[in-house]
Amino acid sequence: MTNNNTVRETLHQTALKAPSSSGVYLWRNQQETVIYVGKAKNLKSRLSSYFSGSKDIKTRLLIAHACSIEYITTANEYEAFLLENNLIKKYNPRYNINLKDGKSYPVLRITNEEFPRLFKTRRVLQDGSTYFGPYPDAGALDTFIEALKRLYPVRQCKTFRKRTSPCMYYHIGRCKAPCCGKISREDYIEYIGEISELLEGKGGETVSKLTAEMKHAAESLNFEKAARLRDGLKALTVMQNQNVVEVFDSEDRDYIAHWREGELVSFTVLKLRGGKLEGRDNYRTVSLNEDDELMPEFLNAYYTDKDEVPPHVYIPSFSIAHSPSGGDIPQRPGETDAEINETHQEELSVLTPEELERWFRETLGAGTQVIAVTDKMENAGRHTAALNMAAENAHEDIIRRLRERGDIPALEELKTLLRLDSLPVRIEGFDIAHIGGKFPVASLISFYNGNPDKKNYRYFRLKTTDGMIDDFASMREATSRRYTRLVNEQADLPDLILIDGGIGQVNAVEGVLRSLNLAIPVAGLAKRDEEIYRPGDSTPICLPKRSDALRLLQRVRDETHRFATSRNQKLRTKENTVSIFTDIPEIGEKRALILTKTFITLENLANAEEAQIAQALHVRAQEASEILLAARRLNKERELKKAHTMDSLQTAGTTAQKAAAAQYTEDLASQALEAAQDEPGYK
Repeated sequence: MTNNNTVRETLHQTALKAPSSSGVYLWRNQQETVIYVGKAKNLKSRLSSYFSGSKDIKTRLLIAHACSIEYITTANEYEAFLLENNLIKKYNPRYNINLKDGKSYPVLRITNEEFPRLFKTRRVLQDGSTYFGPYPDAGALDTFIEALKRLYPVRQCKTFRKRTSPCMYYHIGRCKAPCCGKISREDYIEYIGEISELLEGKGGETVSKLTAEMKHAAESLNFEKAARLRDGLKALTVMQNQNVVEVFDSEDRDYIAHWREGELVSFTVLKLRGGKLEGRDNYRTVSLNEDDELMPEFLNAYYTDKDEVPPHVYIPSFSIAHSPSGGDIPQRPGETDAEINETHQEELSVLTPEELERWFRETLGAGTQVIAVTDKMENAGRHTAALNMAAENAHEDIIRRLRERGDIPALEELKTLLRLDSLPVRIEGFDIAHIGGKFPVASLISFYNGNPDKKNYRYFRLKTTDGMIDDFASMREATSRRYTRLVNEQADLPDLILIDGGIGQVNAVEGVLRSLNLAIPVAGLAKRDEEIYRPGDSTPICLPKRSDALRLLQRVRDETHRFATSRNQKLRTKENTVSIFTDIPEIGEKRALILTKTFITLENLANAEEAQIAQALHVRAQEASEILLAARRLNKERELKKAHTMDSLQTAGTTAQKAAAAQYTEDLASQALEAAQDEPGYK
């Protein structure tokens, strides 16, 4: 037995010997450092669950780093919650929530200079500058700053230095040229004072103050200043309105939701004050807690001051029961939801909103009401919309985090599930798009370290299946062209190929790779049930919805579909703009439109009768005959070009590649002949 197995067995035995009472447990690593603190209503049941069944990557990661478990029993679960919070603050464990502010909101900076300038920044320096913000909506701030610069002729240059002649901004009225001494510092600072007044204070208070100042300026016949203040107030109102979510009422409240991918968790807090969204806080953490336990842990870490706690905190409902190992609790035949909760109550560790309110009272002295939003409550739609907004913000932050670090847990899970020799760092995905066989396009997208690598995206305008509906042949052509080229150029090959399709498409691609003597792993993801297929195996791999590996494959598949569809749409637009019929002599745009409506394709026109053409275009038989002959010549040219493409495939690569290409050409020719025989007018 290896050392790792020995440690795991020791941990398992510790779990089995734990008492069945509530309490807190601590995981320590080899250096005796506490790496995780958790609570449980039943310590024995909870700790044992870590060693039973299939575990996700976050749980396996915890067990892999742990060397010992210790626990502290408590009288009830609420006491366990309080103790857990105290121990988390004491030890700051690696795998518990440790809030990191993920937001980087812009602020408006007025520099500490003789002639200050203003601009948007995300850095706050201790240099005497004045800062306003932060502003959650960066776009609204840009618009506001642009409006200020139109209203107030403050300097635009980054570095102030004396000049003999003013710059362009002076000549267009956007700067008073303090660098050339064309404005005194006193007059210049007056502009800065007015800008500061626009940004200071709170909402209506600022508007009322500046409105009174504007009226006073007008009464004093200082119309230029009055006009500036008027337009500045308009700009300020626009920026403030950008942040309005919905005016429910005047009571302050926070909406909190989270999103997780494996051990990564991001929280978003929407802070509504006076009915307006004043801020959106994003917090990043790594946690191995279950979904139902994340919110209490976050509230404890987020709210540390009574004055920061609003009267109402809205959170998602705790109504769905989860097992400690992740995923929904399995339901036995005939077992009701109530029986599930009763059967597995010892595994559940969920604090109710009432218990969270008690924590706010006893810990912070705040009379906060914690509301778990359900469909049955009053105004559920409005509160649900706000929570959905918070969840979407958290999701976007998770996407950024995955992009920053690479989706390594998903790649590791893929390697294990598909039995790959190495981590699938480079994944290439294929999909086919066409409209009734027309404009067939294959997309090739590339993911590197679990994230899109758009510079390596490619698309193929398929030539051997134009006018045919044969996804297998289309996939063979695309992969044959792609990997024949990579072999000839001795370029790097991907670690995994993902096909949008089932076992048929996977086997078709595997055949191409075998003919090229390539051993690149291939998998297919079928849309219907999200099943994974491997070559030669009709029994699919089915992964749970929370699987990191499945999520990554879905991202690759969805991106291939998007890229293929967008390219197909461009080709259709181009075809609709420039018709193939205009290449026929004596056919202009109007006649091309008639031919398109009547015959649809060039092939149909080439197989038509003279009388059909004459009737459609209202021309004489001689002119119809000339059009028909020209259409047949053009159609034959296109067929020869298509055949030339296949000849190129035959001449590429090794002898085995040539034989495969020849068989490929023969199969396609046979399919094309069968399809042609079904066309009207075939001879």
